[in-house]
Amino acid sequence: MKSVAVLGSTGSIGRSTLDVIRRNPRRFRVSALAAGSNLRLLAEQVREFRPRLVSILSRDDAKILARLSGPSRTLLAFGPEGTEDVAAFEGSDIVVSAITGTNGLRPTLAAIRAGKVVALANKESMVVAGPLLRREAKKSGASIIPVDSEHSGVFQCLAGQDERAVRTVTLTASGGPFLRTPRRELARKSAAEAVAHPRWRMGKKVSVDSATLMNKGLELIEARHLFRLPPEKLRVLIHPQSVVHALVEMRDGSVLAQLGPPDMRIPIQYALTYPERVASLLPRLDLAVSNRLEFLPVDDRRYPMLAYAFEALFGPPSAAVALNAANEVAVDAFLAGRVGFLGIQRTVGDVLGGYRPRTLGGLDDILAEDLAVRERTRNLIAKRT
Repeated sequence: MKSVAVLGSTGSIGRSTLDVIRRNPRRFRVSALAAGSNLRLLAEQVREFRPRLVSILSRDDAKILARLSGPSRTLLAFGPEGTEDVAAFEGSDIVVSAITGTNGLRPTLAAIRAGKVVALANKESMVVAGPLLRREAKKSGASIIPVDSEHSGVFQCLAGQDERAVRTVTLTASGGPFLRTPRRELARKSAAEAVAHPRWRMGKKVSVDSATLMNKGLELIEARHLFRLPPEKLRVLIHPQSVVHALVEMRDGSVLAQLGPPDMRIPIQYALTYPERVASLLPRLDLAVSNRLEFLPVDDRRYPMLAYAFEALFGPPSAAVALNAANEVAVDAFLAGRVGFLGIQRTVGDVLGGYRPRTLGGLDDILAEDLAVRERTRNLIAKRT
């Protein structure tokens, strides 16, 4: 039986992970959880799964959680240090890294340095610190297994393949909720409309990123580091049905594809059971029903954020840090009603347009550059509002 720690247990990926564990009680048990401010849901998770360690945002929240959870032998921690304690907890075999944004970087690094098997759903960590994470994993012997459906698809397609025989790797994108919306109407789209994804059940930030296609841009950069791919081999196609998650073209003209229902529990289960494949209790893919599979080129006028990501993909490491930081701040402003939907791409484009790359050493340099770009982005938004 494998012991699993979940970073971001009350988020979309965290809840799906716990559902996979719930469906496989003889294979997995929950060893530790870390979450944000959803105390009631976390208390329910503590009562159901009885982890040995739980971390929450603050000391006061920890006291409230103790009352909500009732009598328990669970140890409580709090703050960033508590989250890192969960990530490196010695009682865990696998750590699911599912905290959104660069907030997940330090705990992901802690899990890697502890030599864990890391099921990585926090793409931003690999985007801003991919080379650092890979170096640390080599030192500690940690394994990094992708959880994102597209990267899981690439991971599966590349298994046993000669890297030299790979011609291109294509990630698919649904196109988000506004794929067929006339461009003139995009400026009026609300946050509620942007997070209403037609295929996937995701958190707000990643749903907005899907609507702008920034999600796919970040995944391109993540794929470069995860699979050590040269940027020129990476592609994106729009695939509204979200059935084909990745395409790998080989030099002999063959194209390998990974297909599956648009349900994150499938790649999560694969990451938890790897290298085994175990039976799933989830609905199976029926191609007789899902018989229409479309593939469309990306319209750069509709999705300029993907073009920004390609520039960062071919640029120095600090460019990816700037891209991610500016986007996180702009998306937060959109969700808070301070900028419109098109204001996201305008803000990110302006920040990157005046950006001067920096030389990054270790973690401190990465975090300092991240903070500097965030401040610059907030100031730009404040001036405009």
